[in-house]
Amino acid sequence: MRMDRRSFLGTAGIVSLTAARARAAEAQPARMPKKAVLVSMLPKELSILDRFKLAKDAGFEATEVHTVTDPKQAEEMRAASTAAGLTIHSVMNEAHWQFPLSSDDPEVVRKSVAGMETSLRNAALFKAGTVLLVPAVVDAKTSYADAWKRSQQVIRERILPLAAELKVVVALEEVWNKFLLSPLEFARYVDEFQSPWAKAYFDVGNVVFYGFPQDWIRTLGQRIVRVHLKDFKLERGAGKFTWKNIGEGDIDWVEVRKAFGEIGYDGYMTTEIEGGDKAYLADVNARLDRFLKGERPVA
Repeated sequence: MRMDRRSFLGTAGIVSLTAARARAAEAQPARMPKKAVLVSMLPKELSILDRFKLAKDAGFEATEVHTVTDPKQAEEMRAASTAAGLTIHSVMNEAHWQFPLSSDDPEVVRKSVAGMETSLRNAALFKAGTVLLVPAVVDAKTSYADAWKRSQQVIRERILPLAAELKVVVALEEVWNKFLLSPLEFARYVDEFQSPWAKAYFDVGNVVFYGFPQDWIRTLGQRIVRVHLKDFKLERGAGKFTWKNIGEGDIDWVEVRKAFGEIGYDGYMTTEIEGGDKAYLADVNARLDRFLKGERPVA
């Protein structure tokens, strides 16, 4: 096909504009993840509004809260979030430990589903976007295969429909439950739902006992919708560990940050460590700032 001068110049102009836009996009600084604090890290003697204000003053942008069963308390929490300017970005479901979805007892599963329904409605009220769910527990009565099959069936049939209706993502977490013990399994488990409402909640500290967080991050990639940050000092020979502040344990935070950058993660990162007063929280926030810059959290 022949191309006249006008067509050529027009096509060349589009190519040039596209290239310029691409260069401009590359020149834009990468969007930074958002800093959040778990609500249980905030002083319990304060009102919920004062706790949220303290978190905001310490430099955090958001918080993650636990399931709230009392509608009046849930509304108070929503109002406090607005007043303090502190986003509630996620609800940590609580029923899944006492009542695991992988149980063979229908009544236990019913209670677990009911707990998730409450958490999902909390998240919708708070405009939180996600609910953290521990999908299954492997124990002496529940095999790995049964935990996989049962939990997926319940999540697919009885939880994801409501999540889709409320537009809240079910964020699945691996957390010392003898389940999803490799990043490849975790990725497959999430993918098998074939749903935009089922994603991964990745905890940097939970996997350090049997893997490297940076490997899990690169494998899970875009499946990760939320992140927990914690640190541990390990005594592998003795089979012991100690909870530590961010940057004081064995996690290679520089490599972890690099991995998050590679997958383009810019969502919420929530600290899940020991709590404290404003000075302590401000120090934790400063550690996060250094981590997000690609530096070691402890100066």
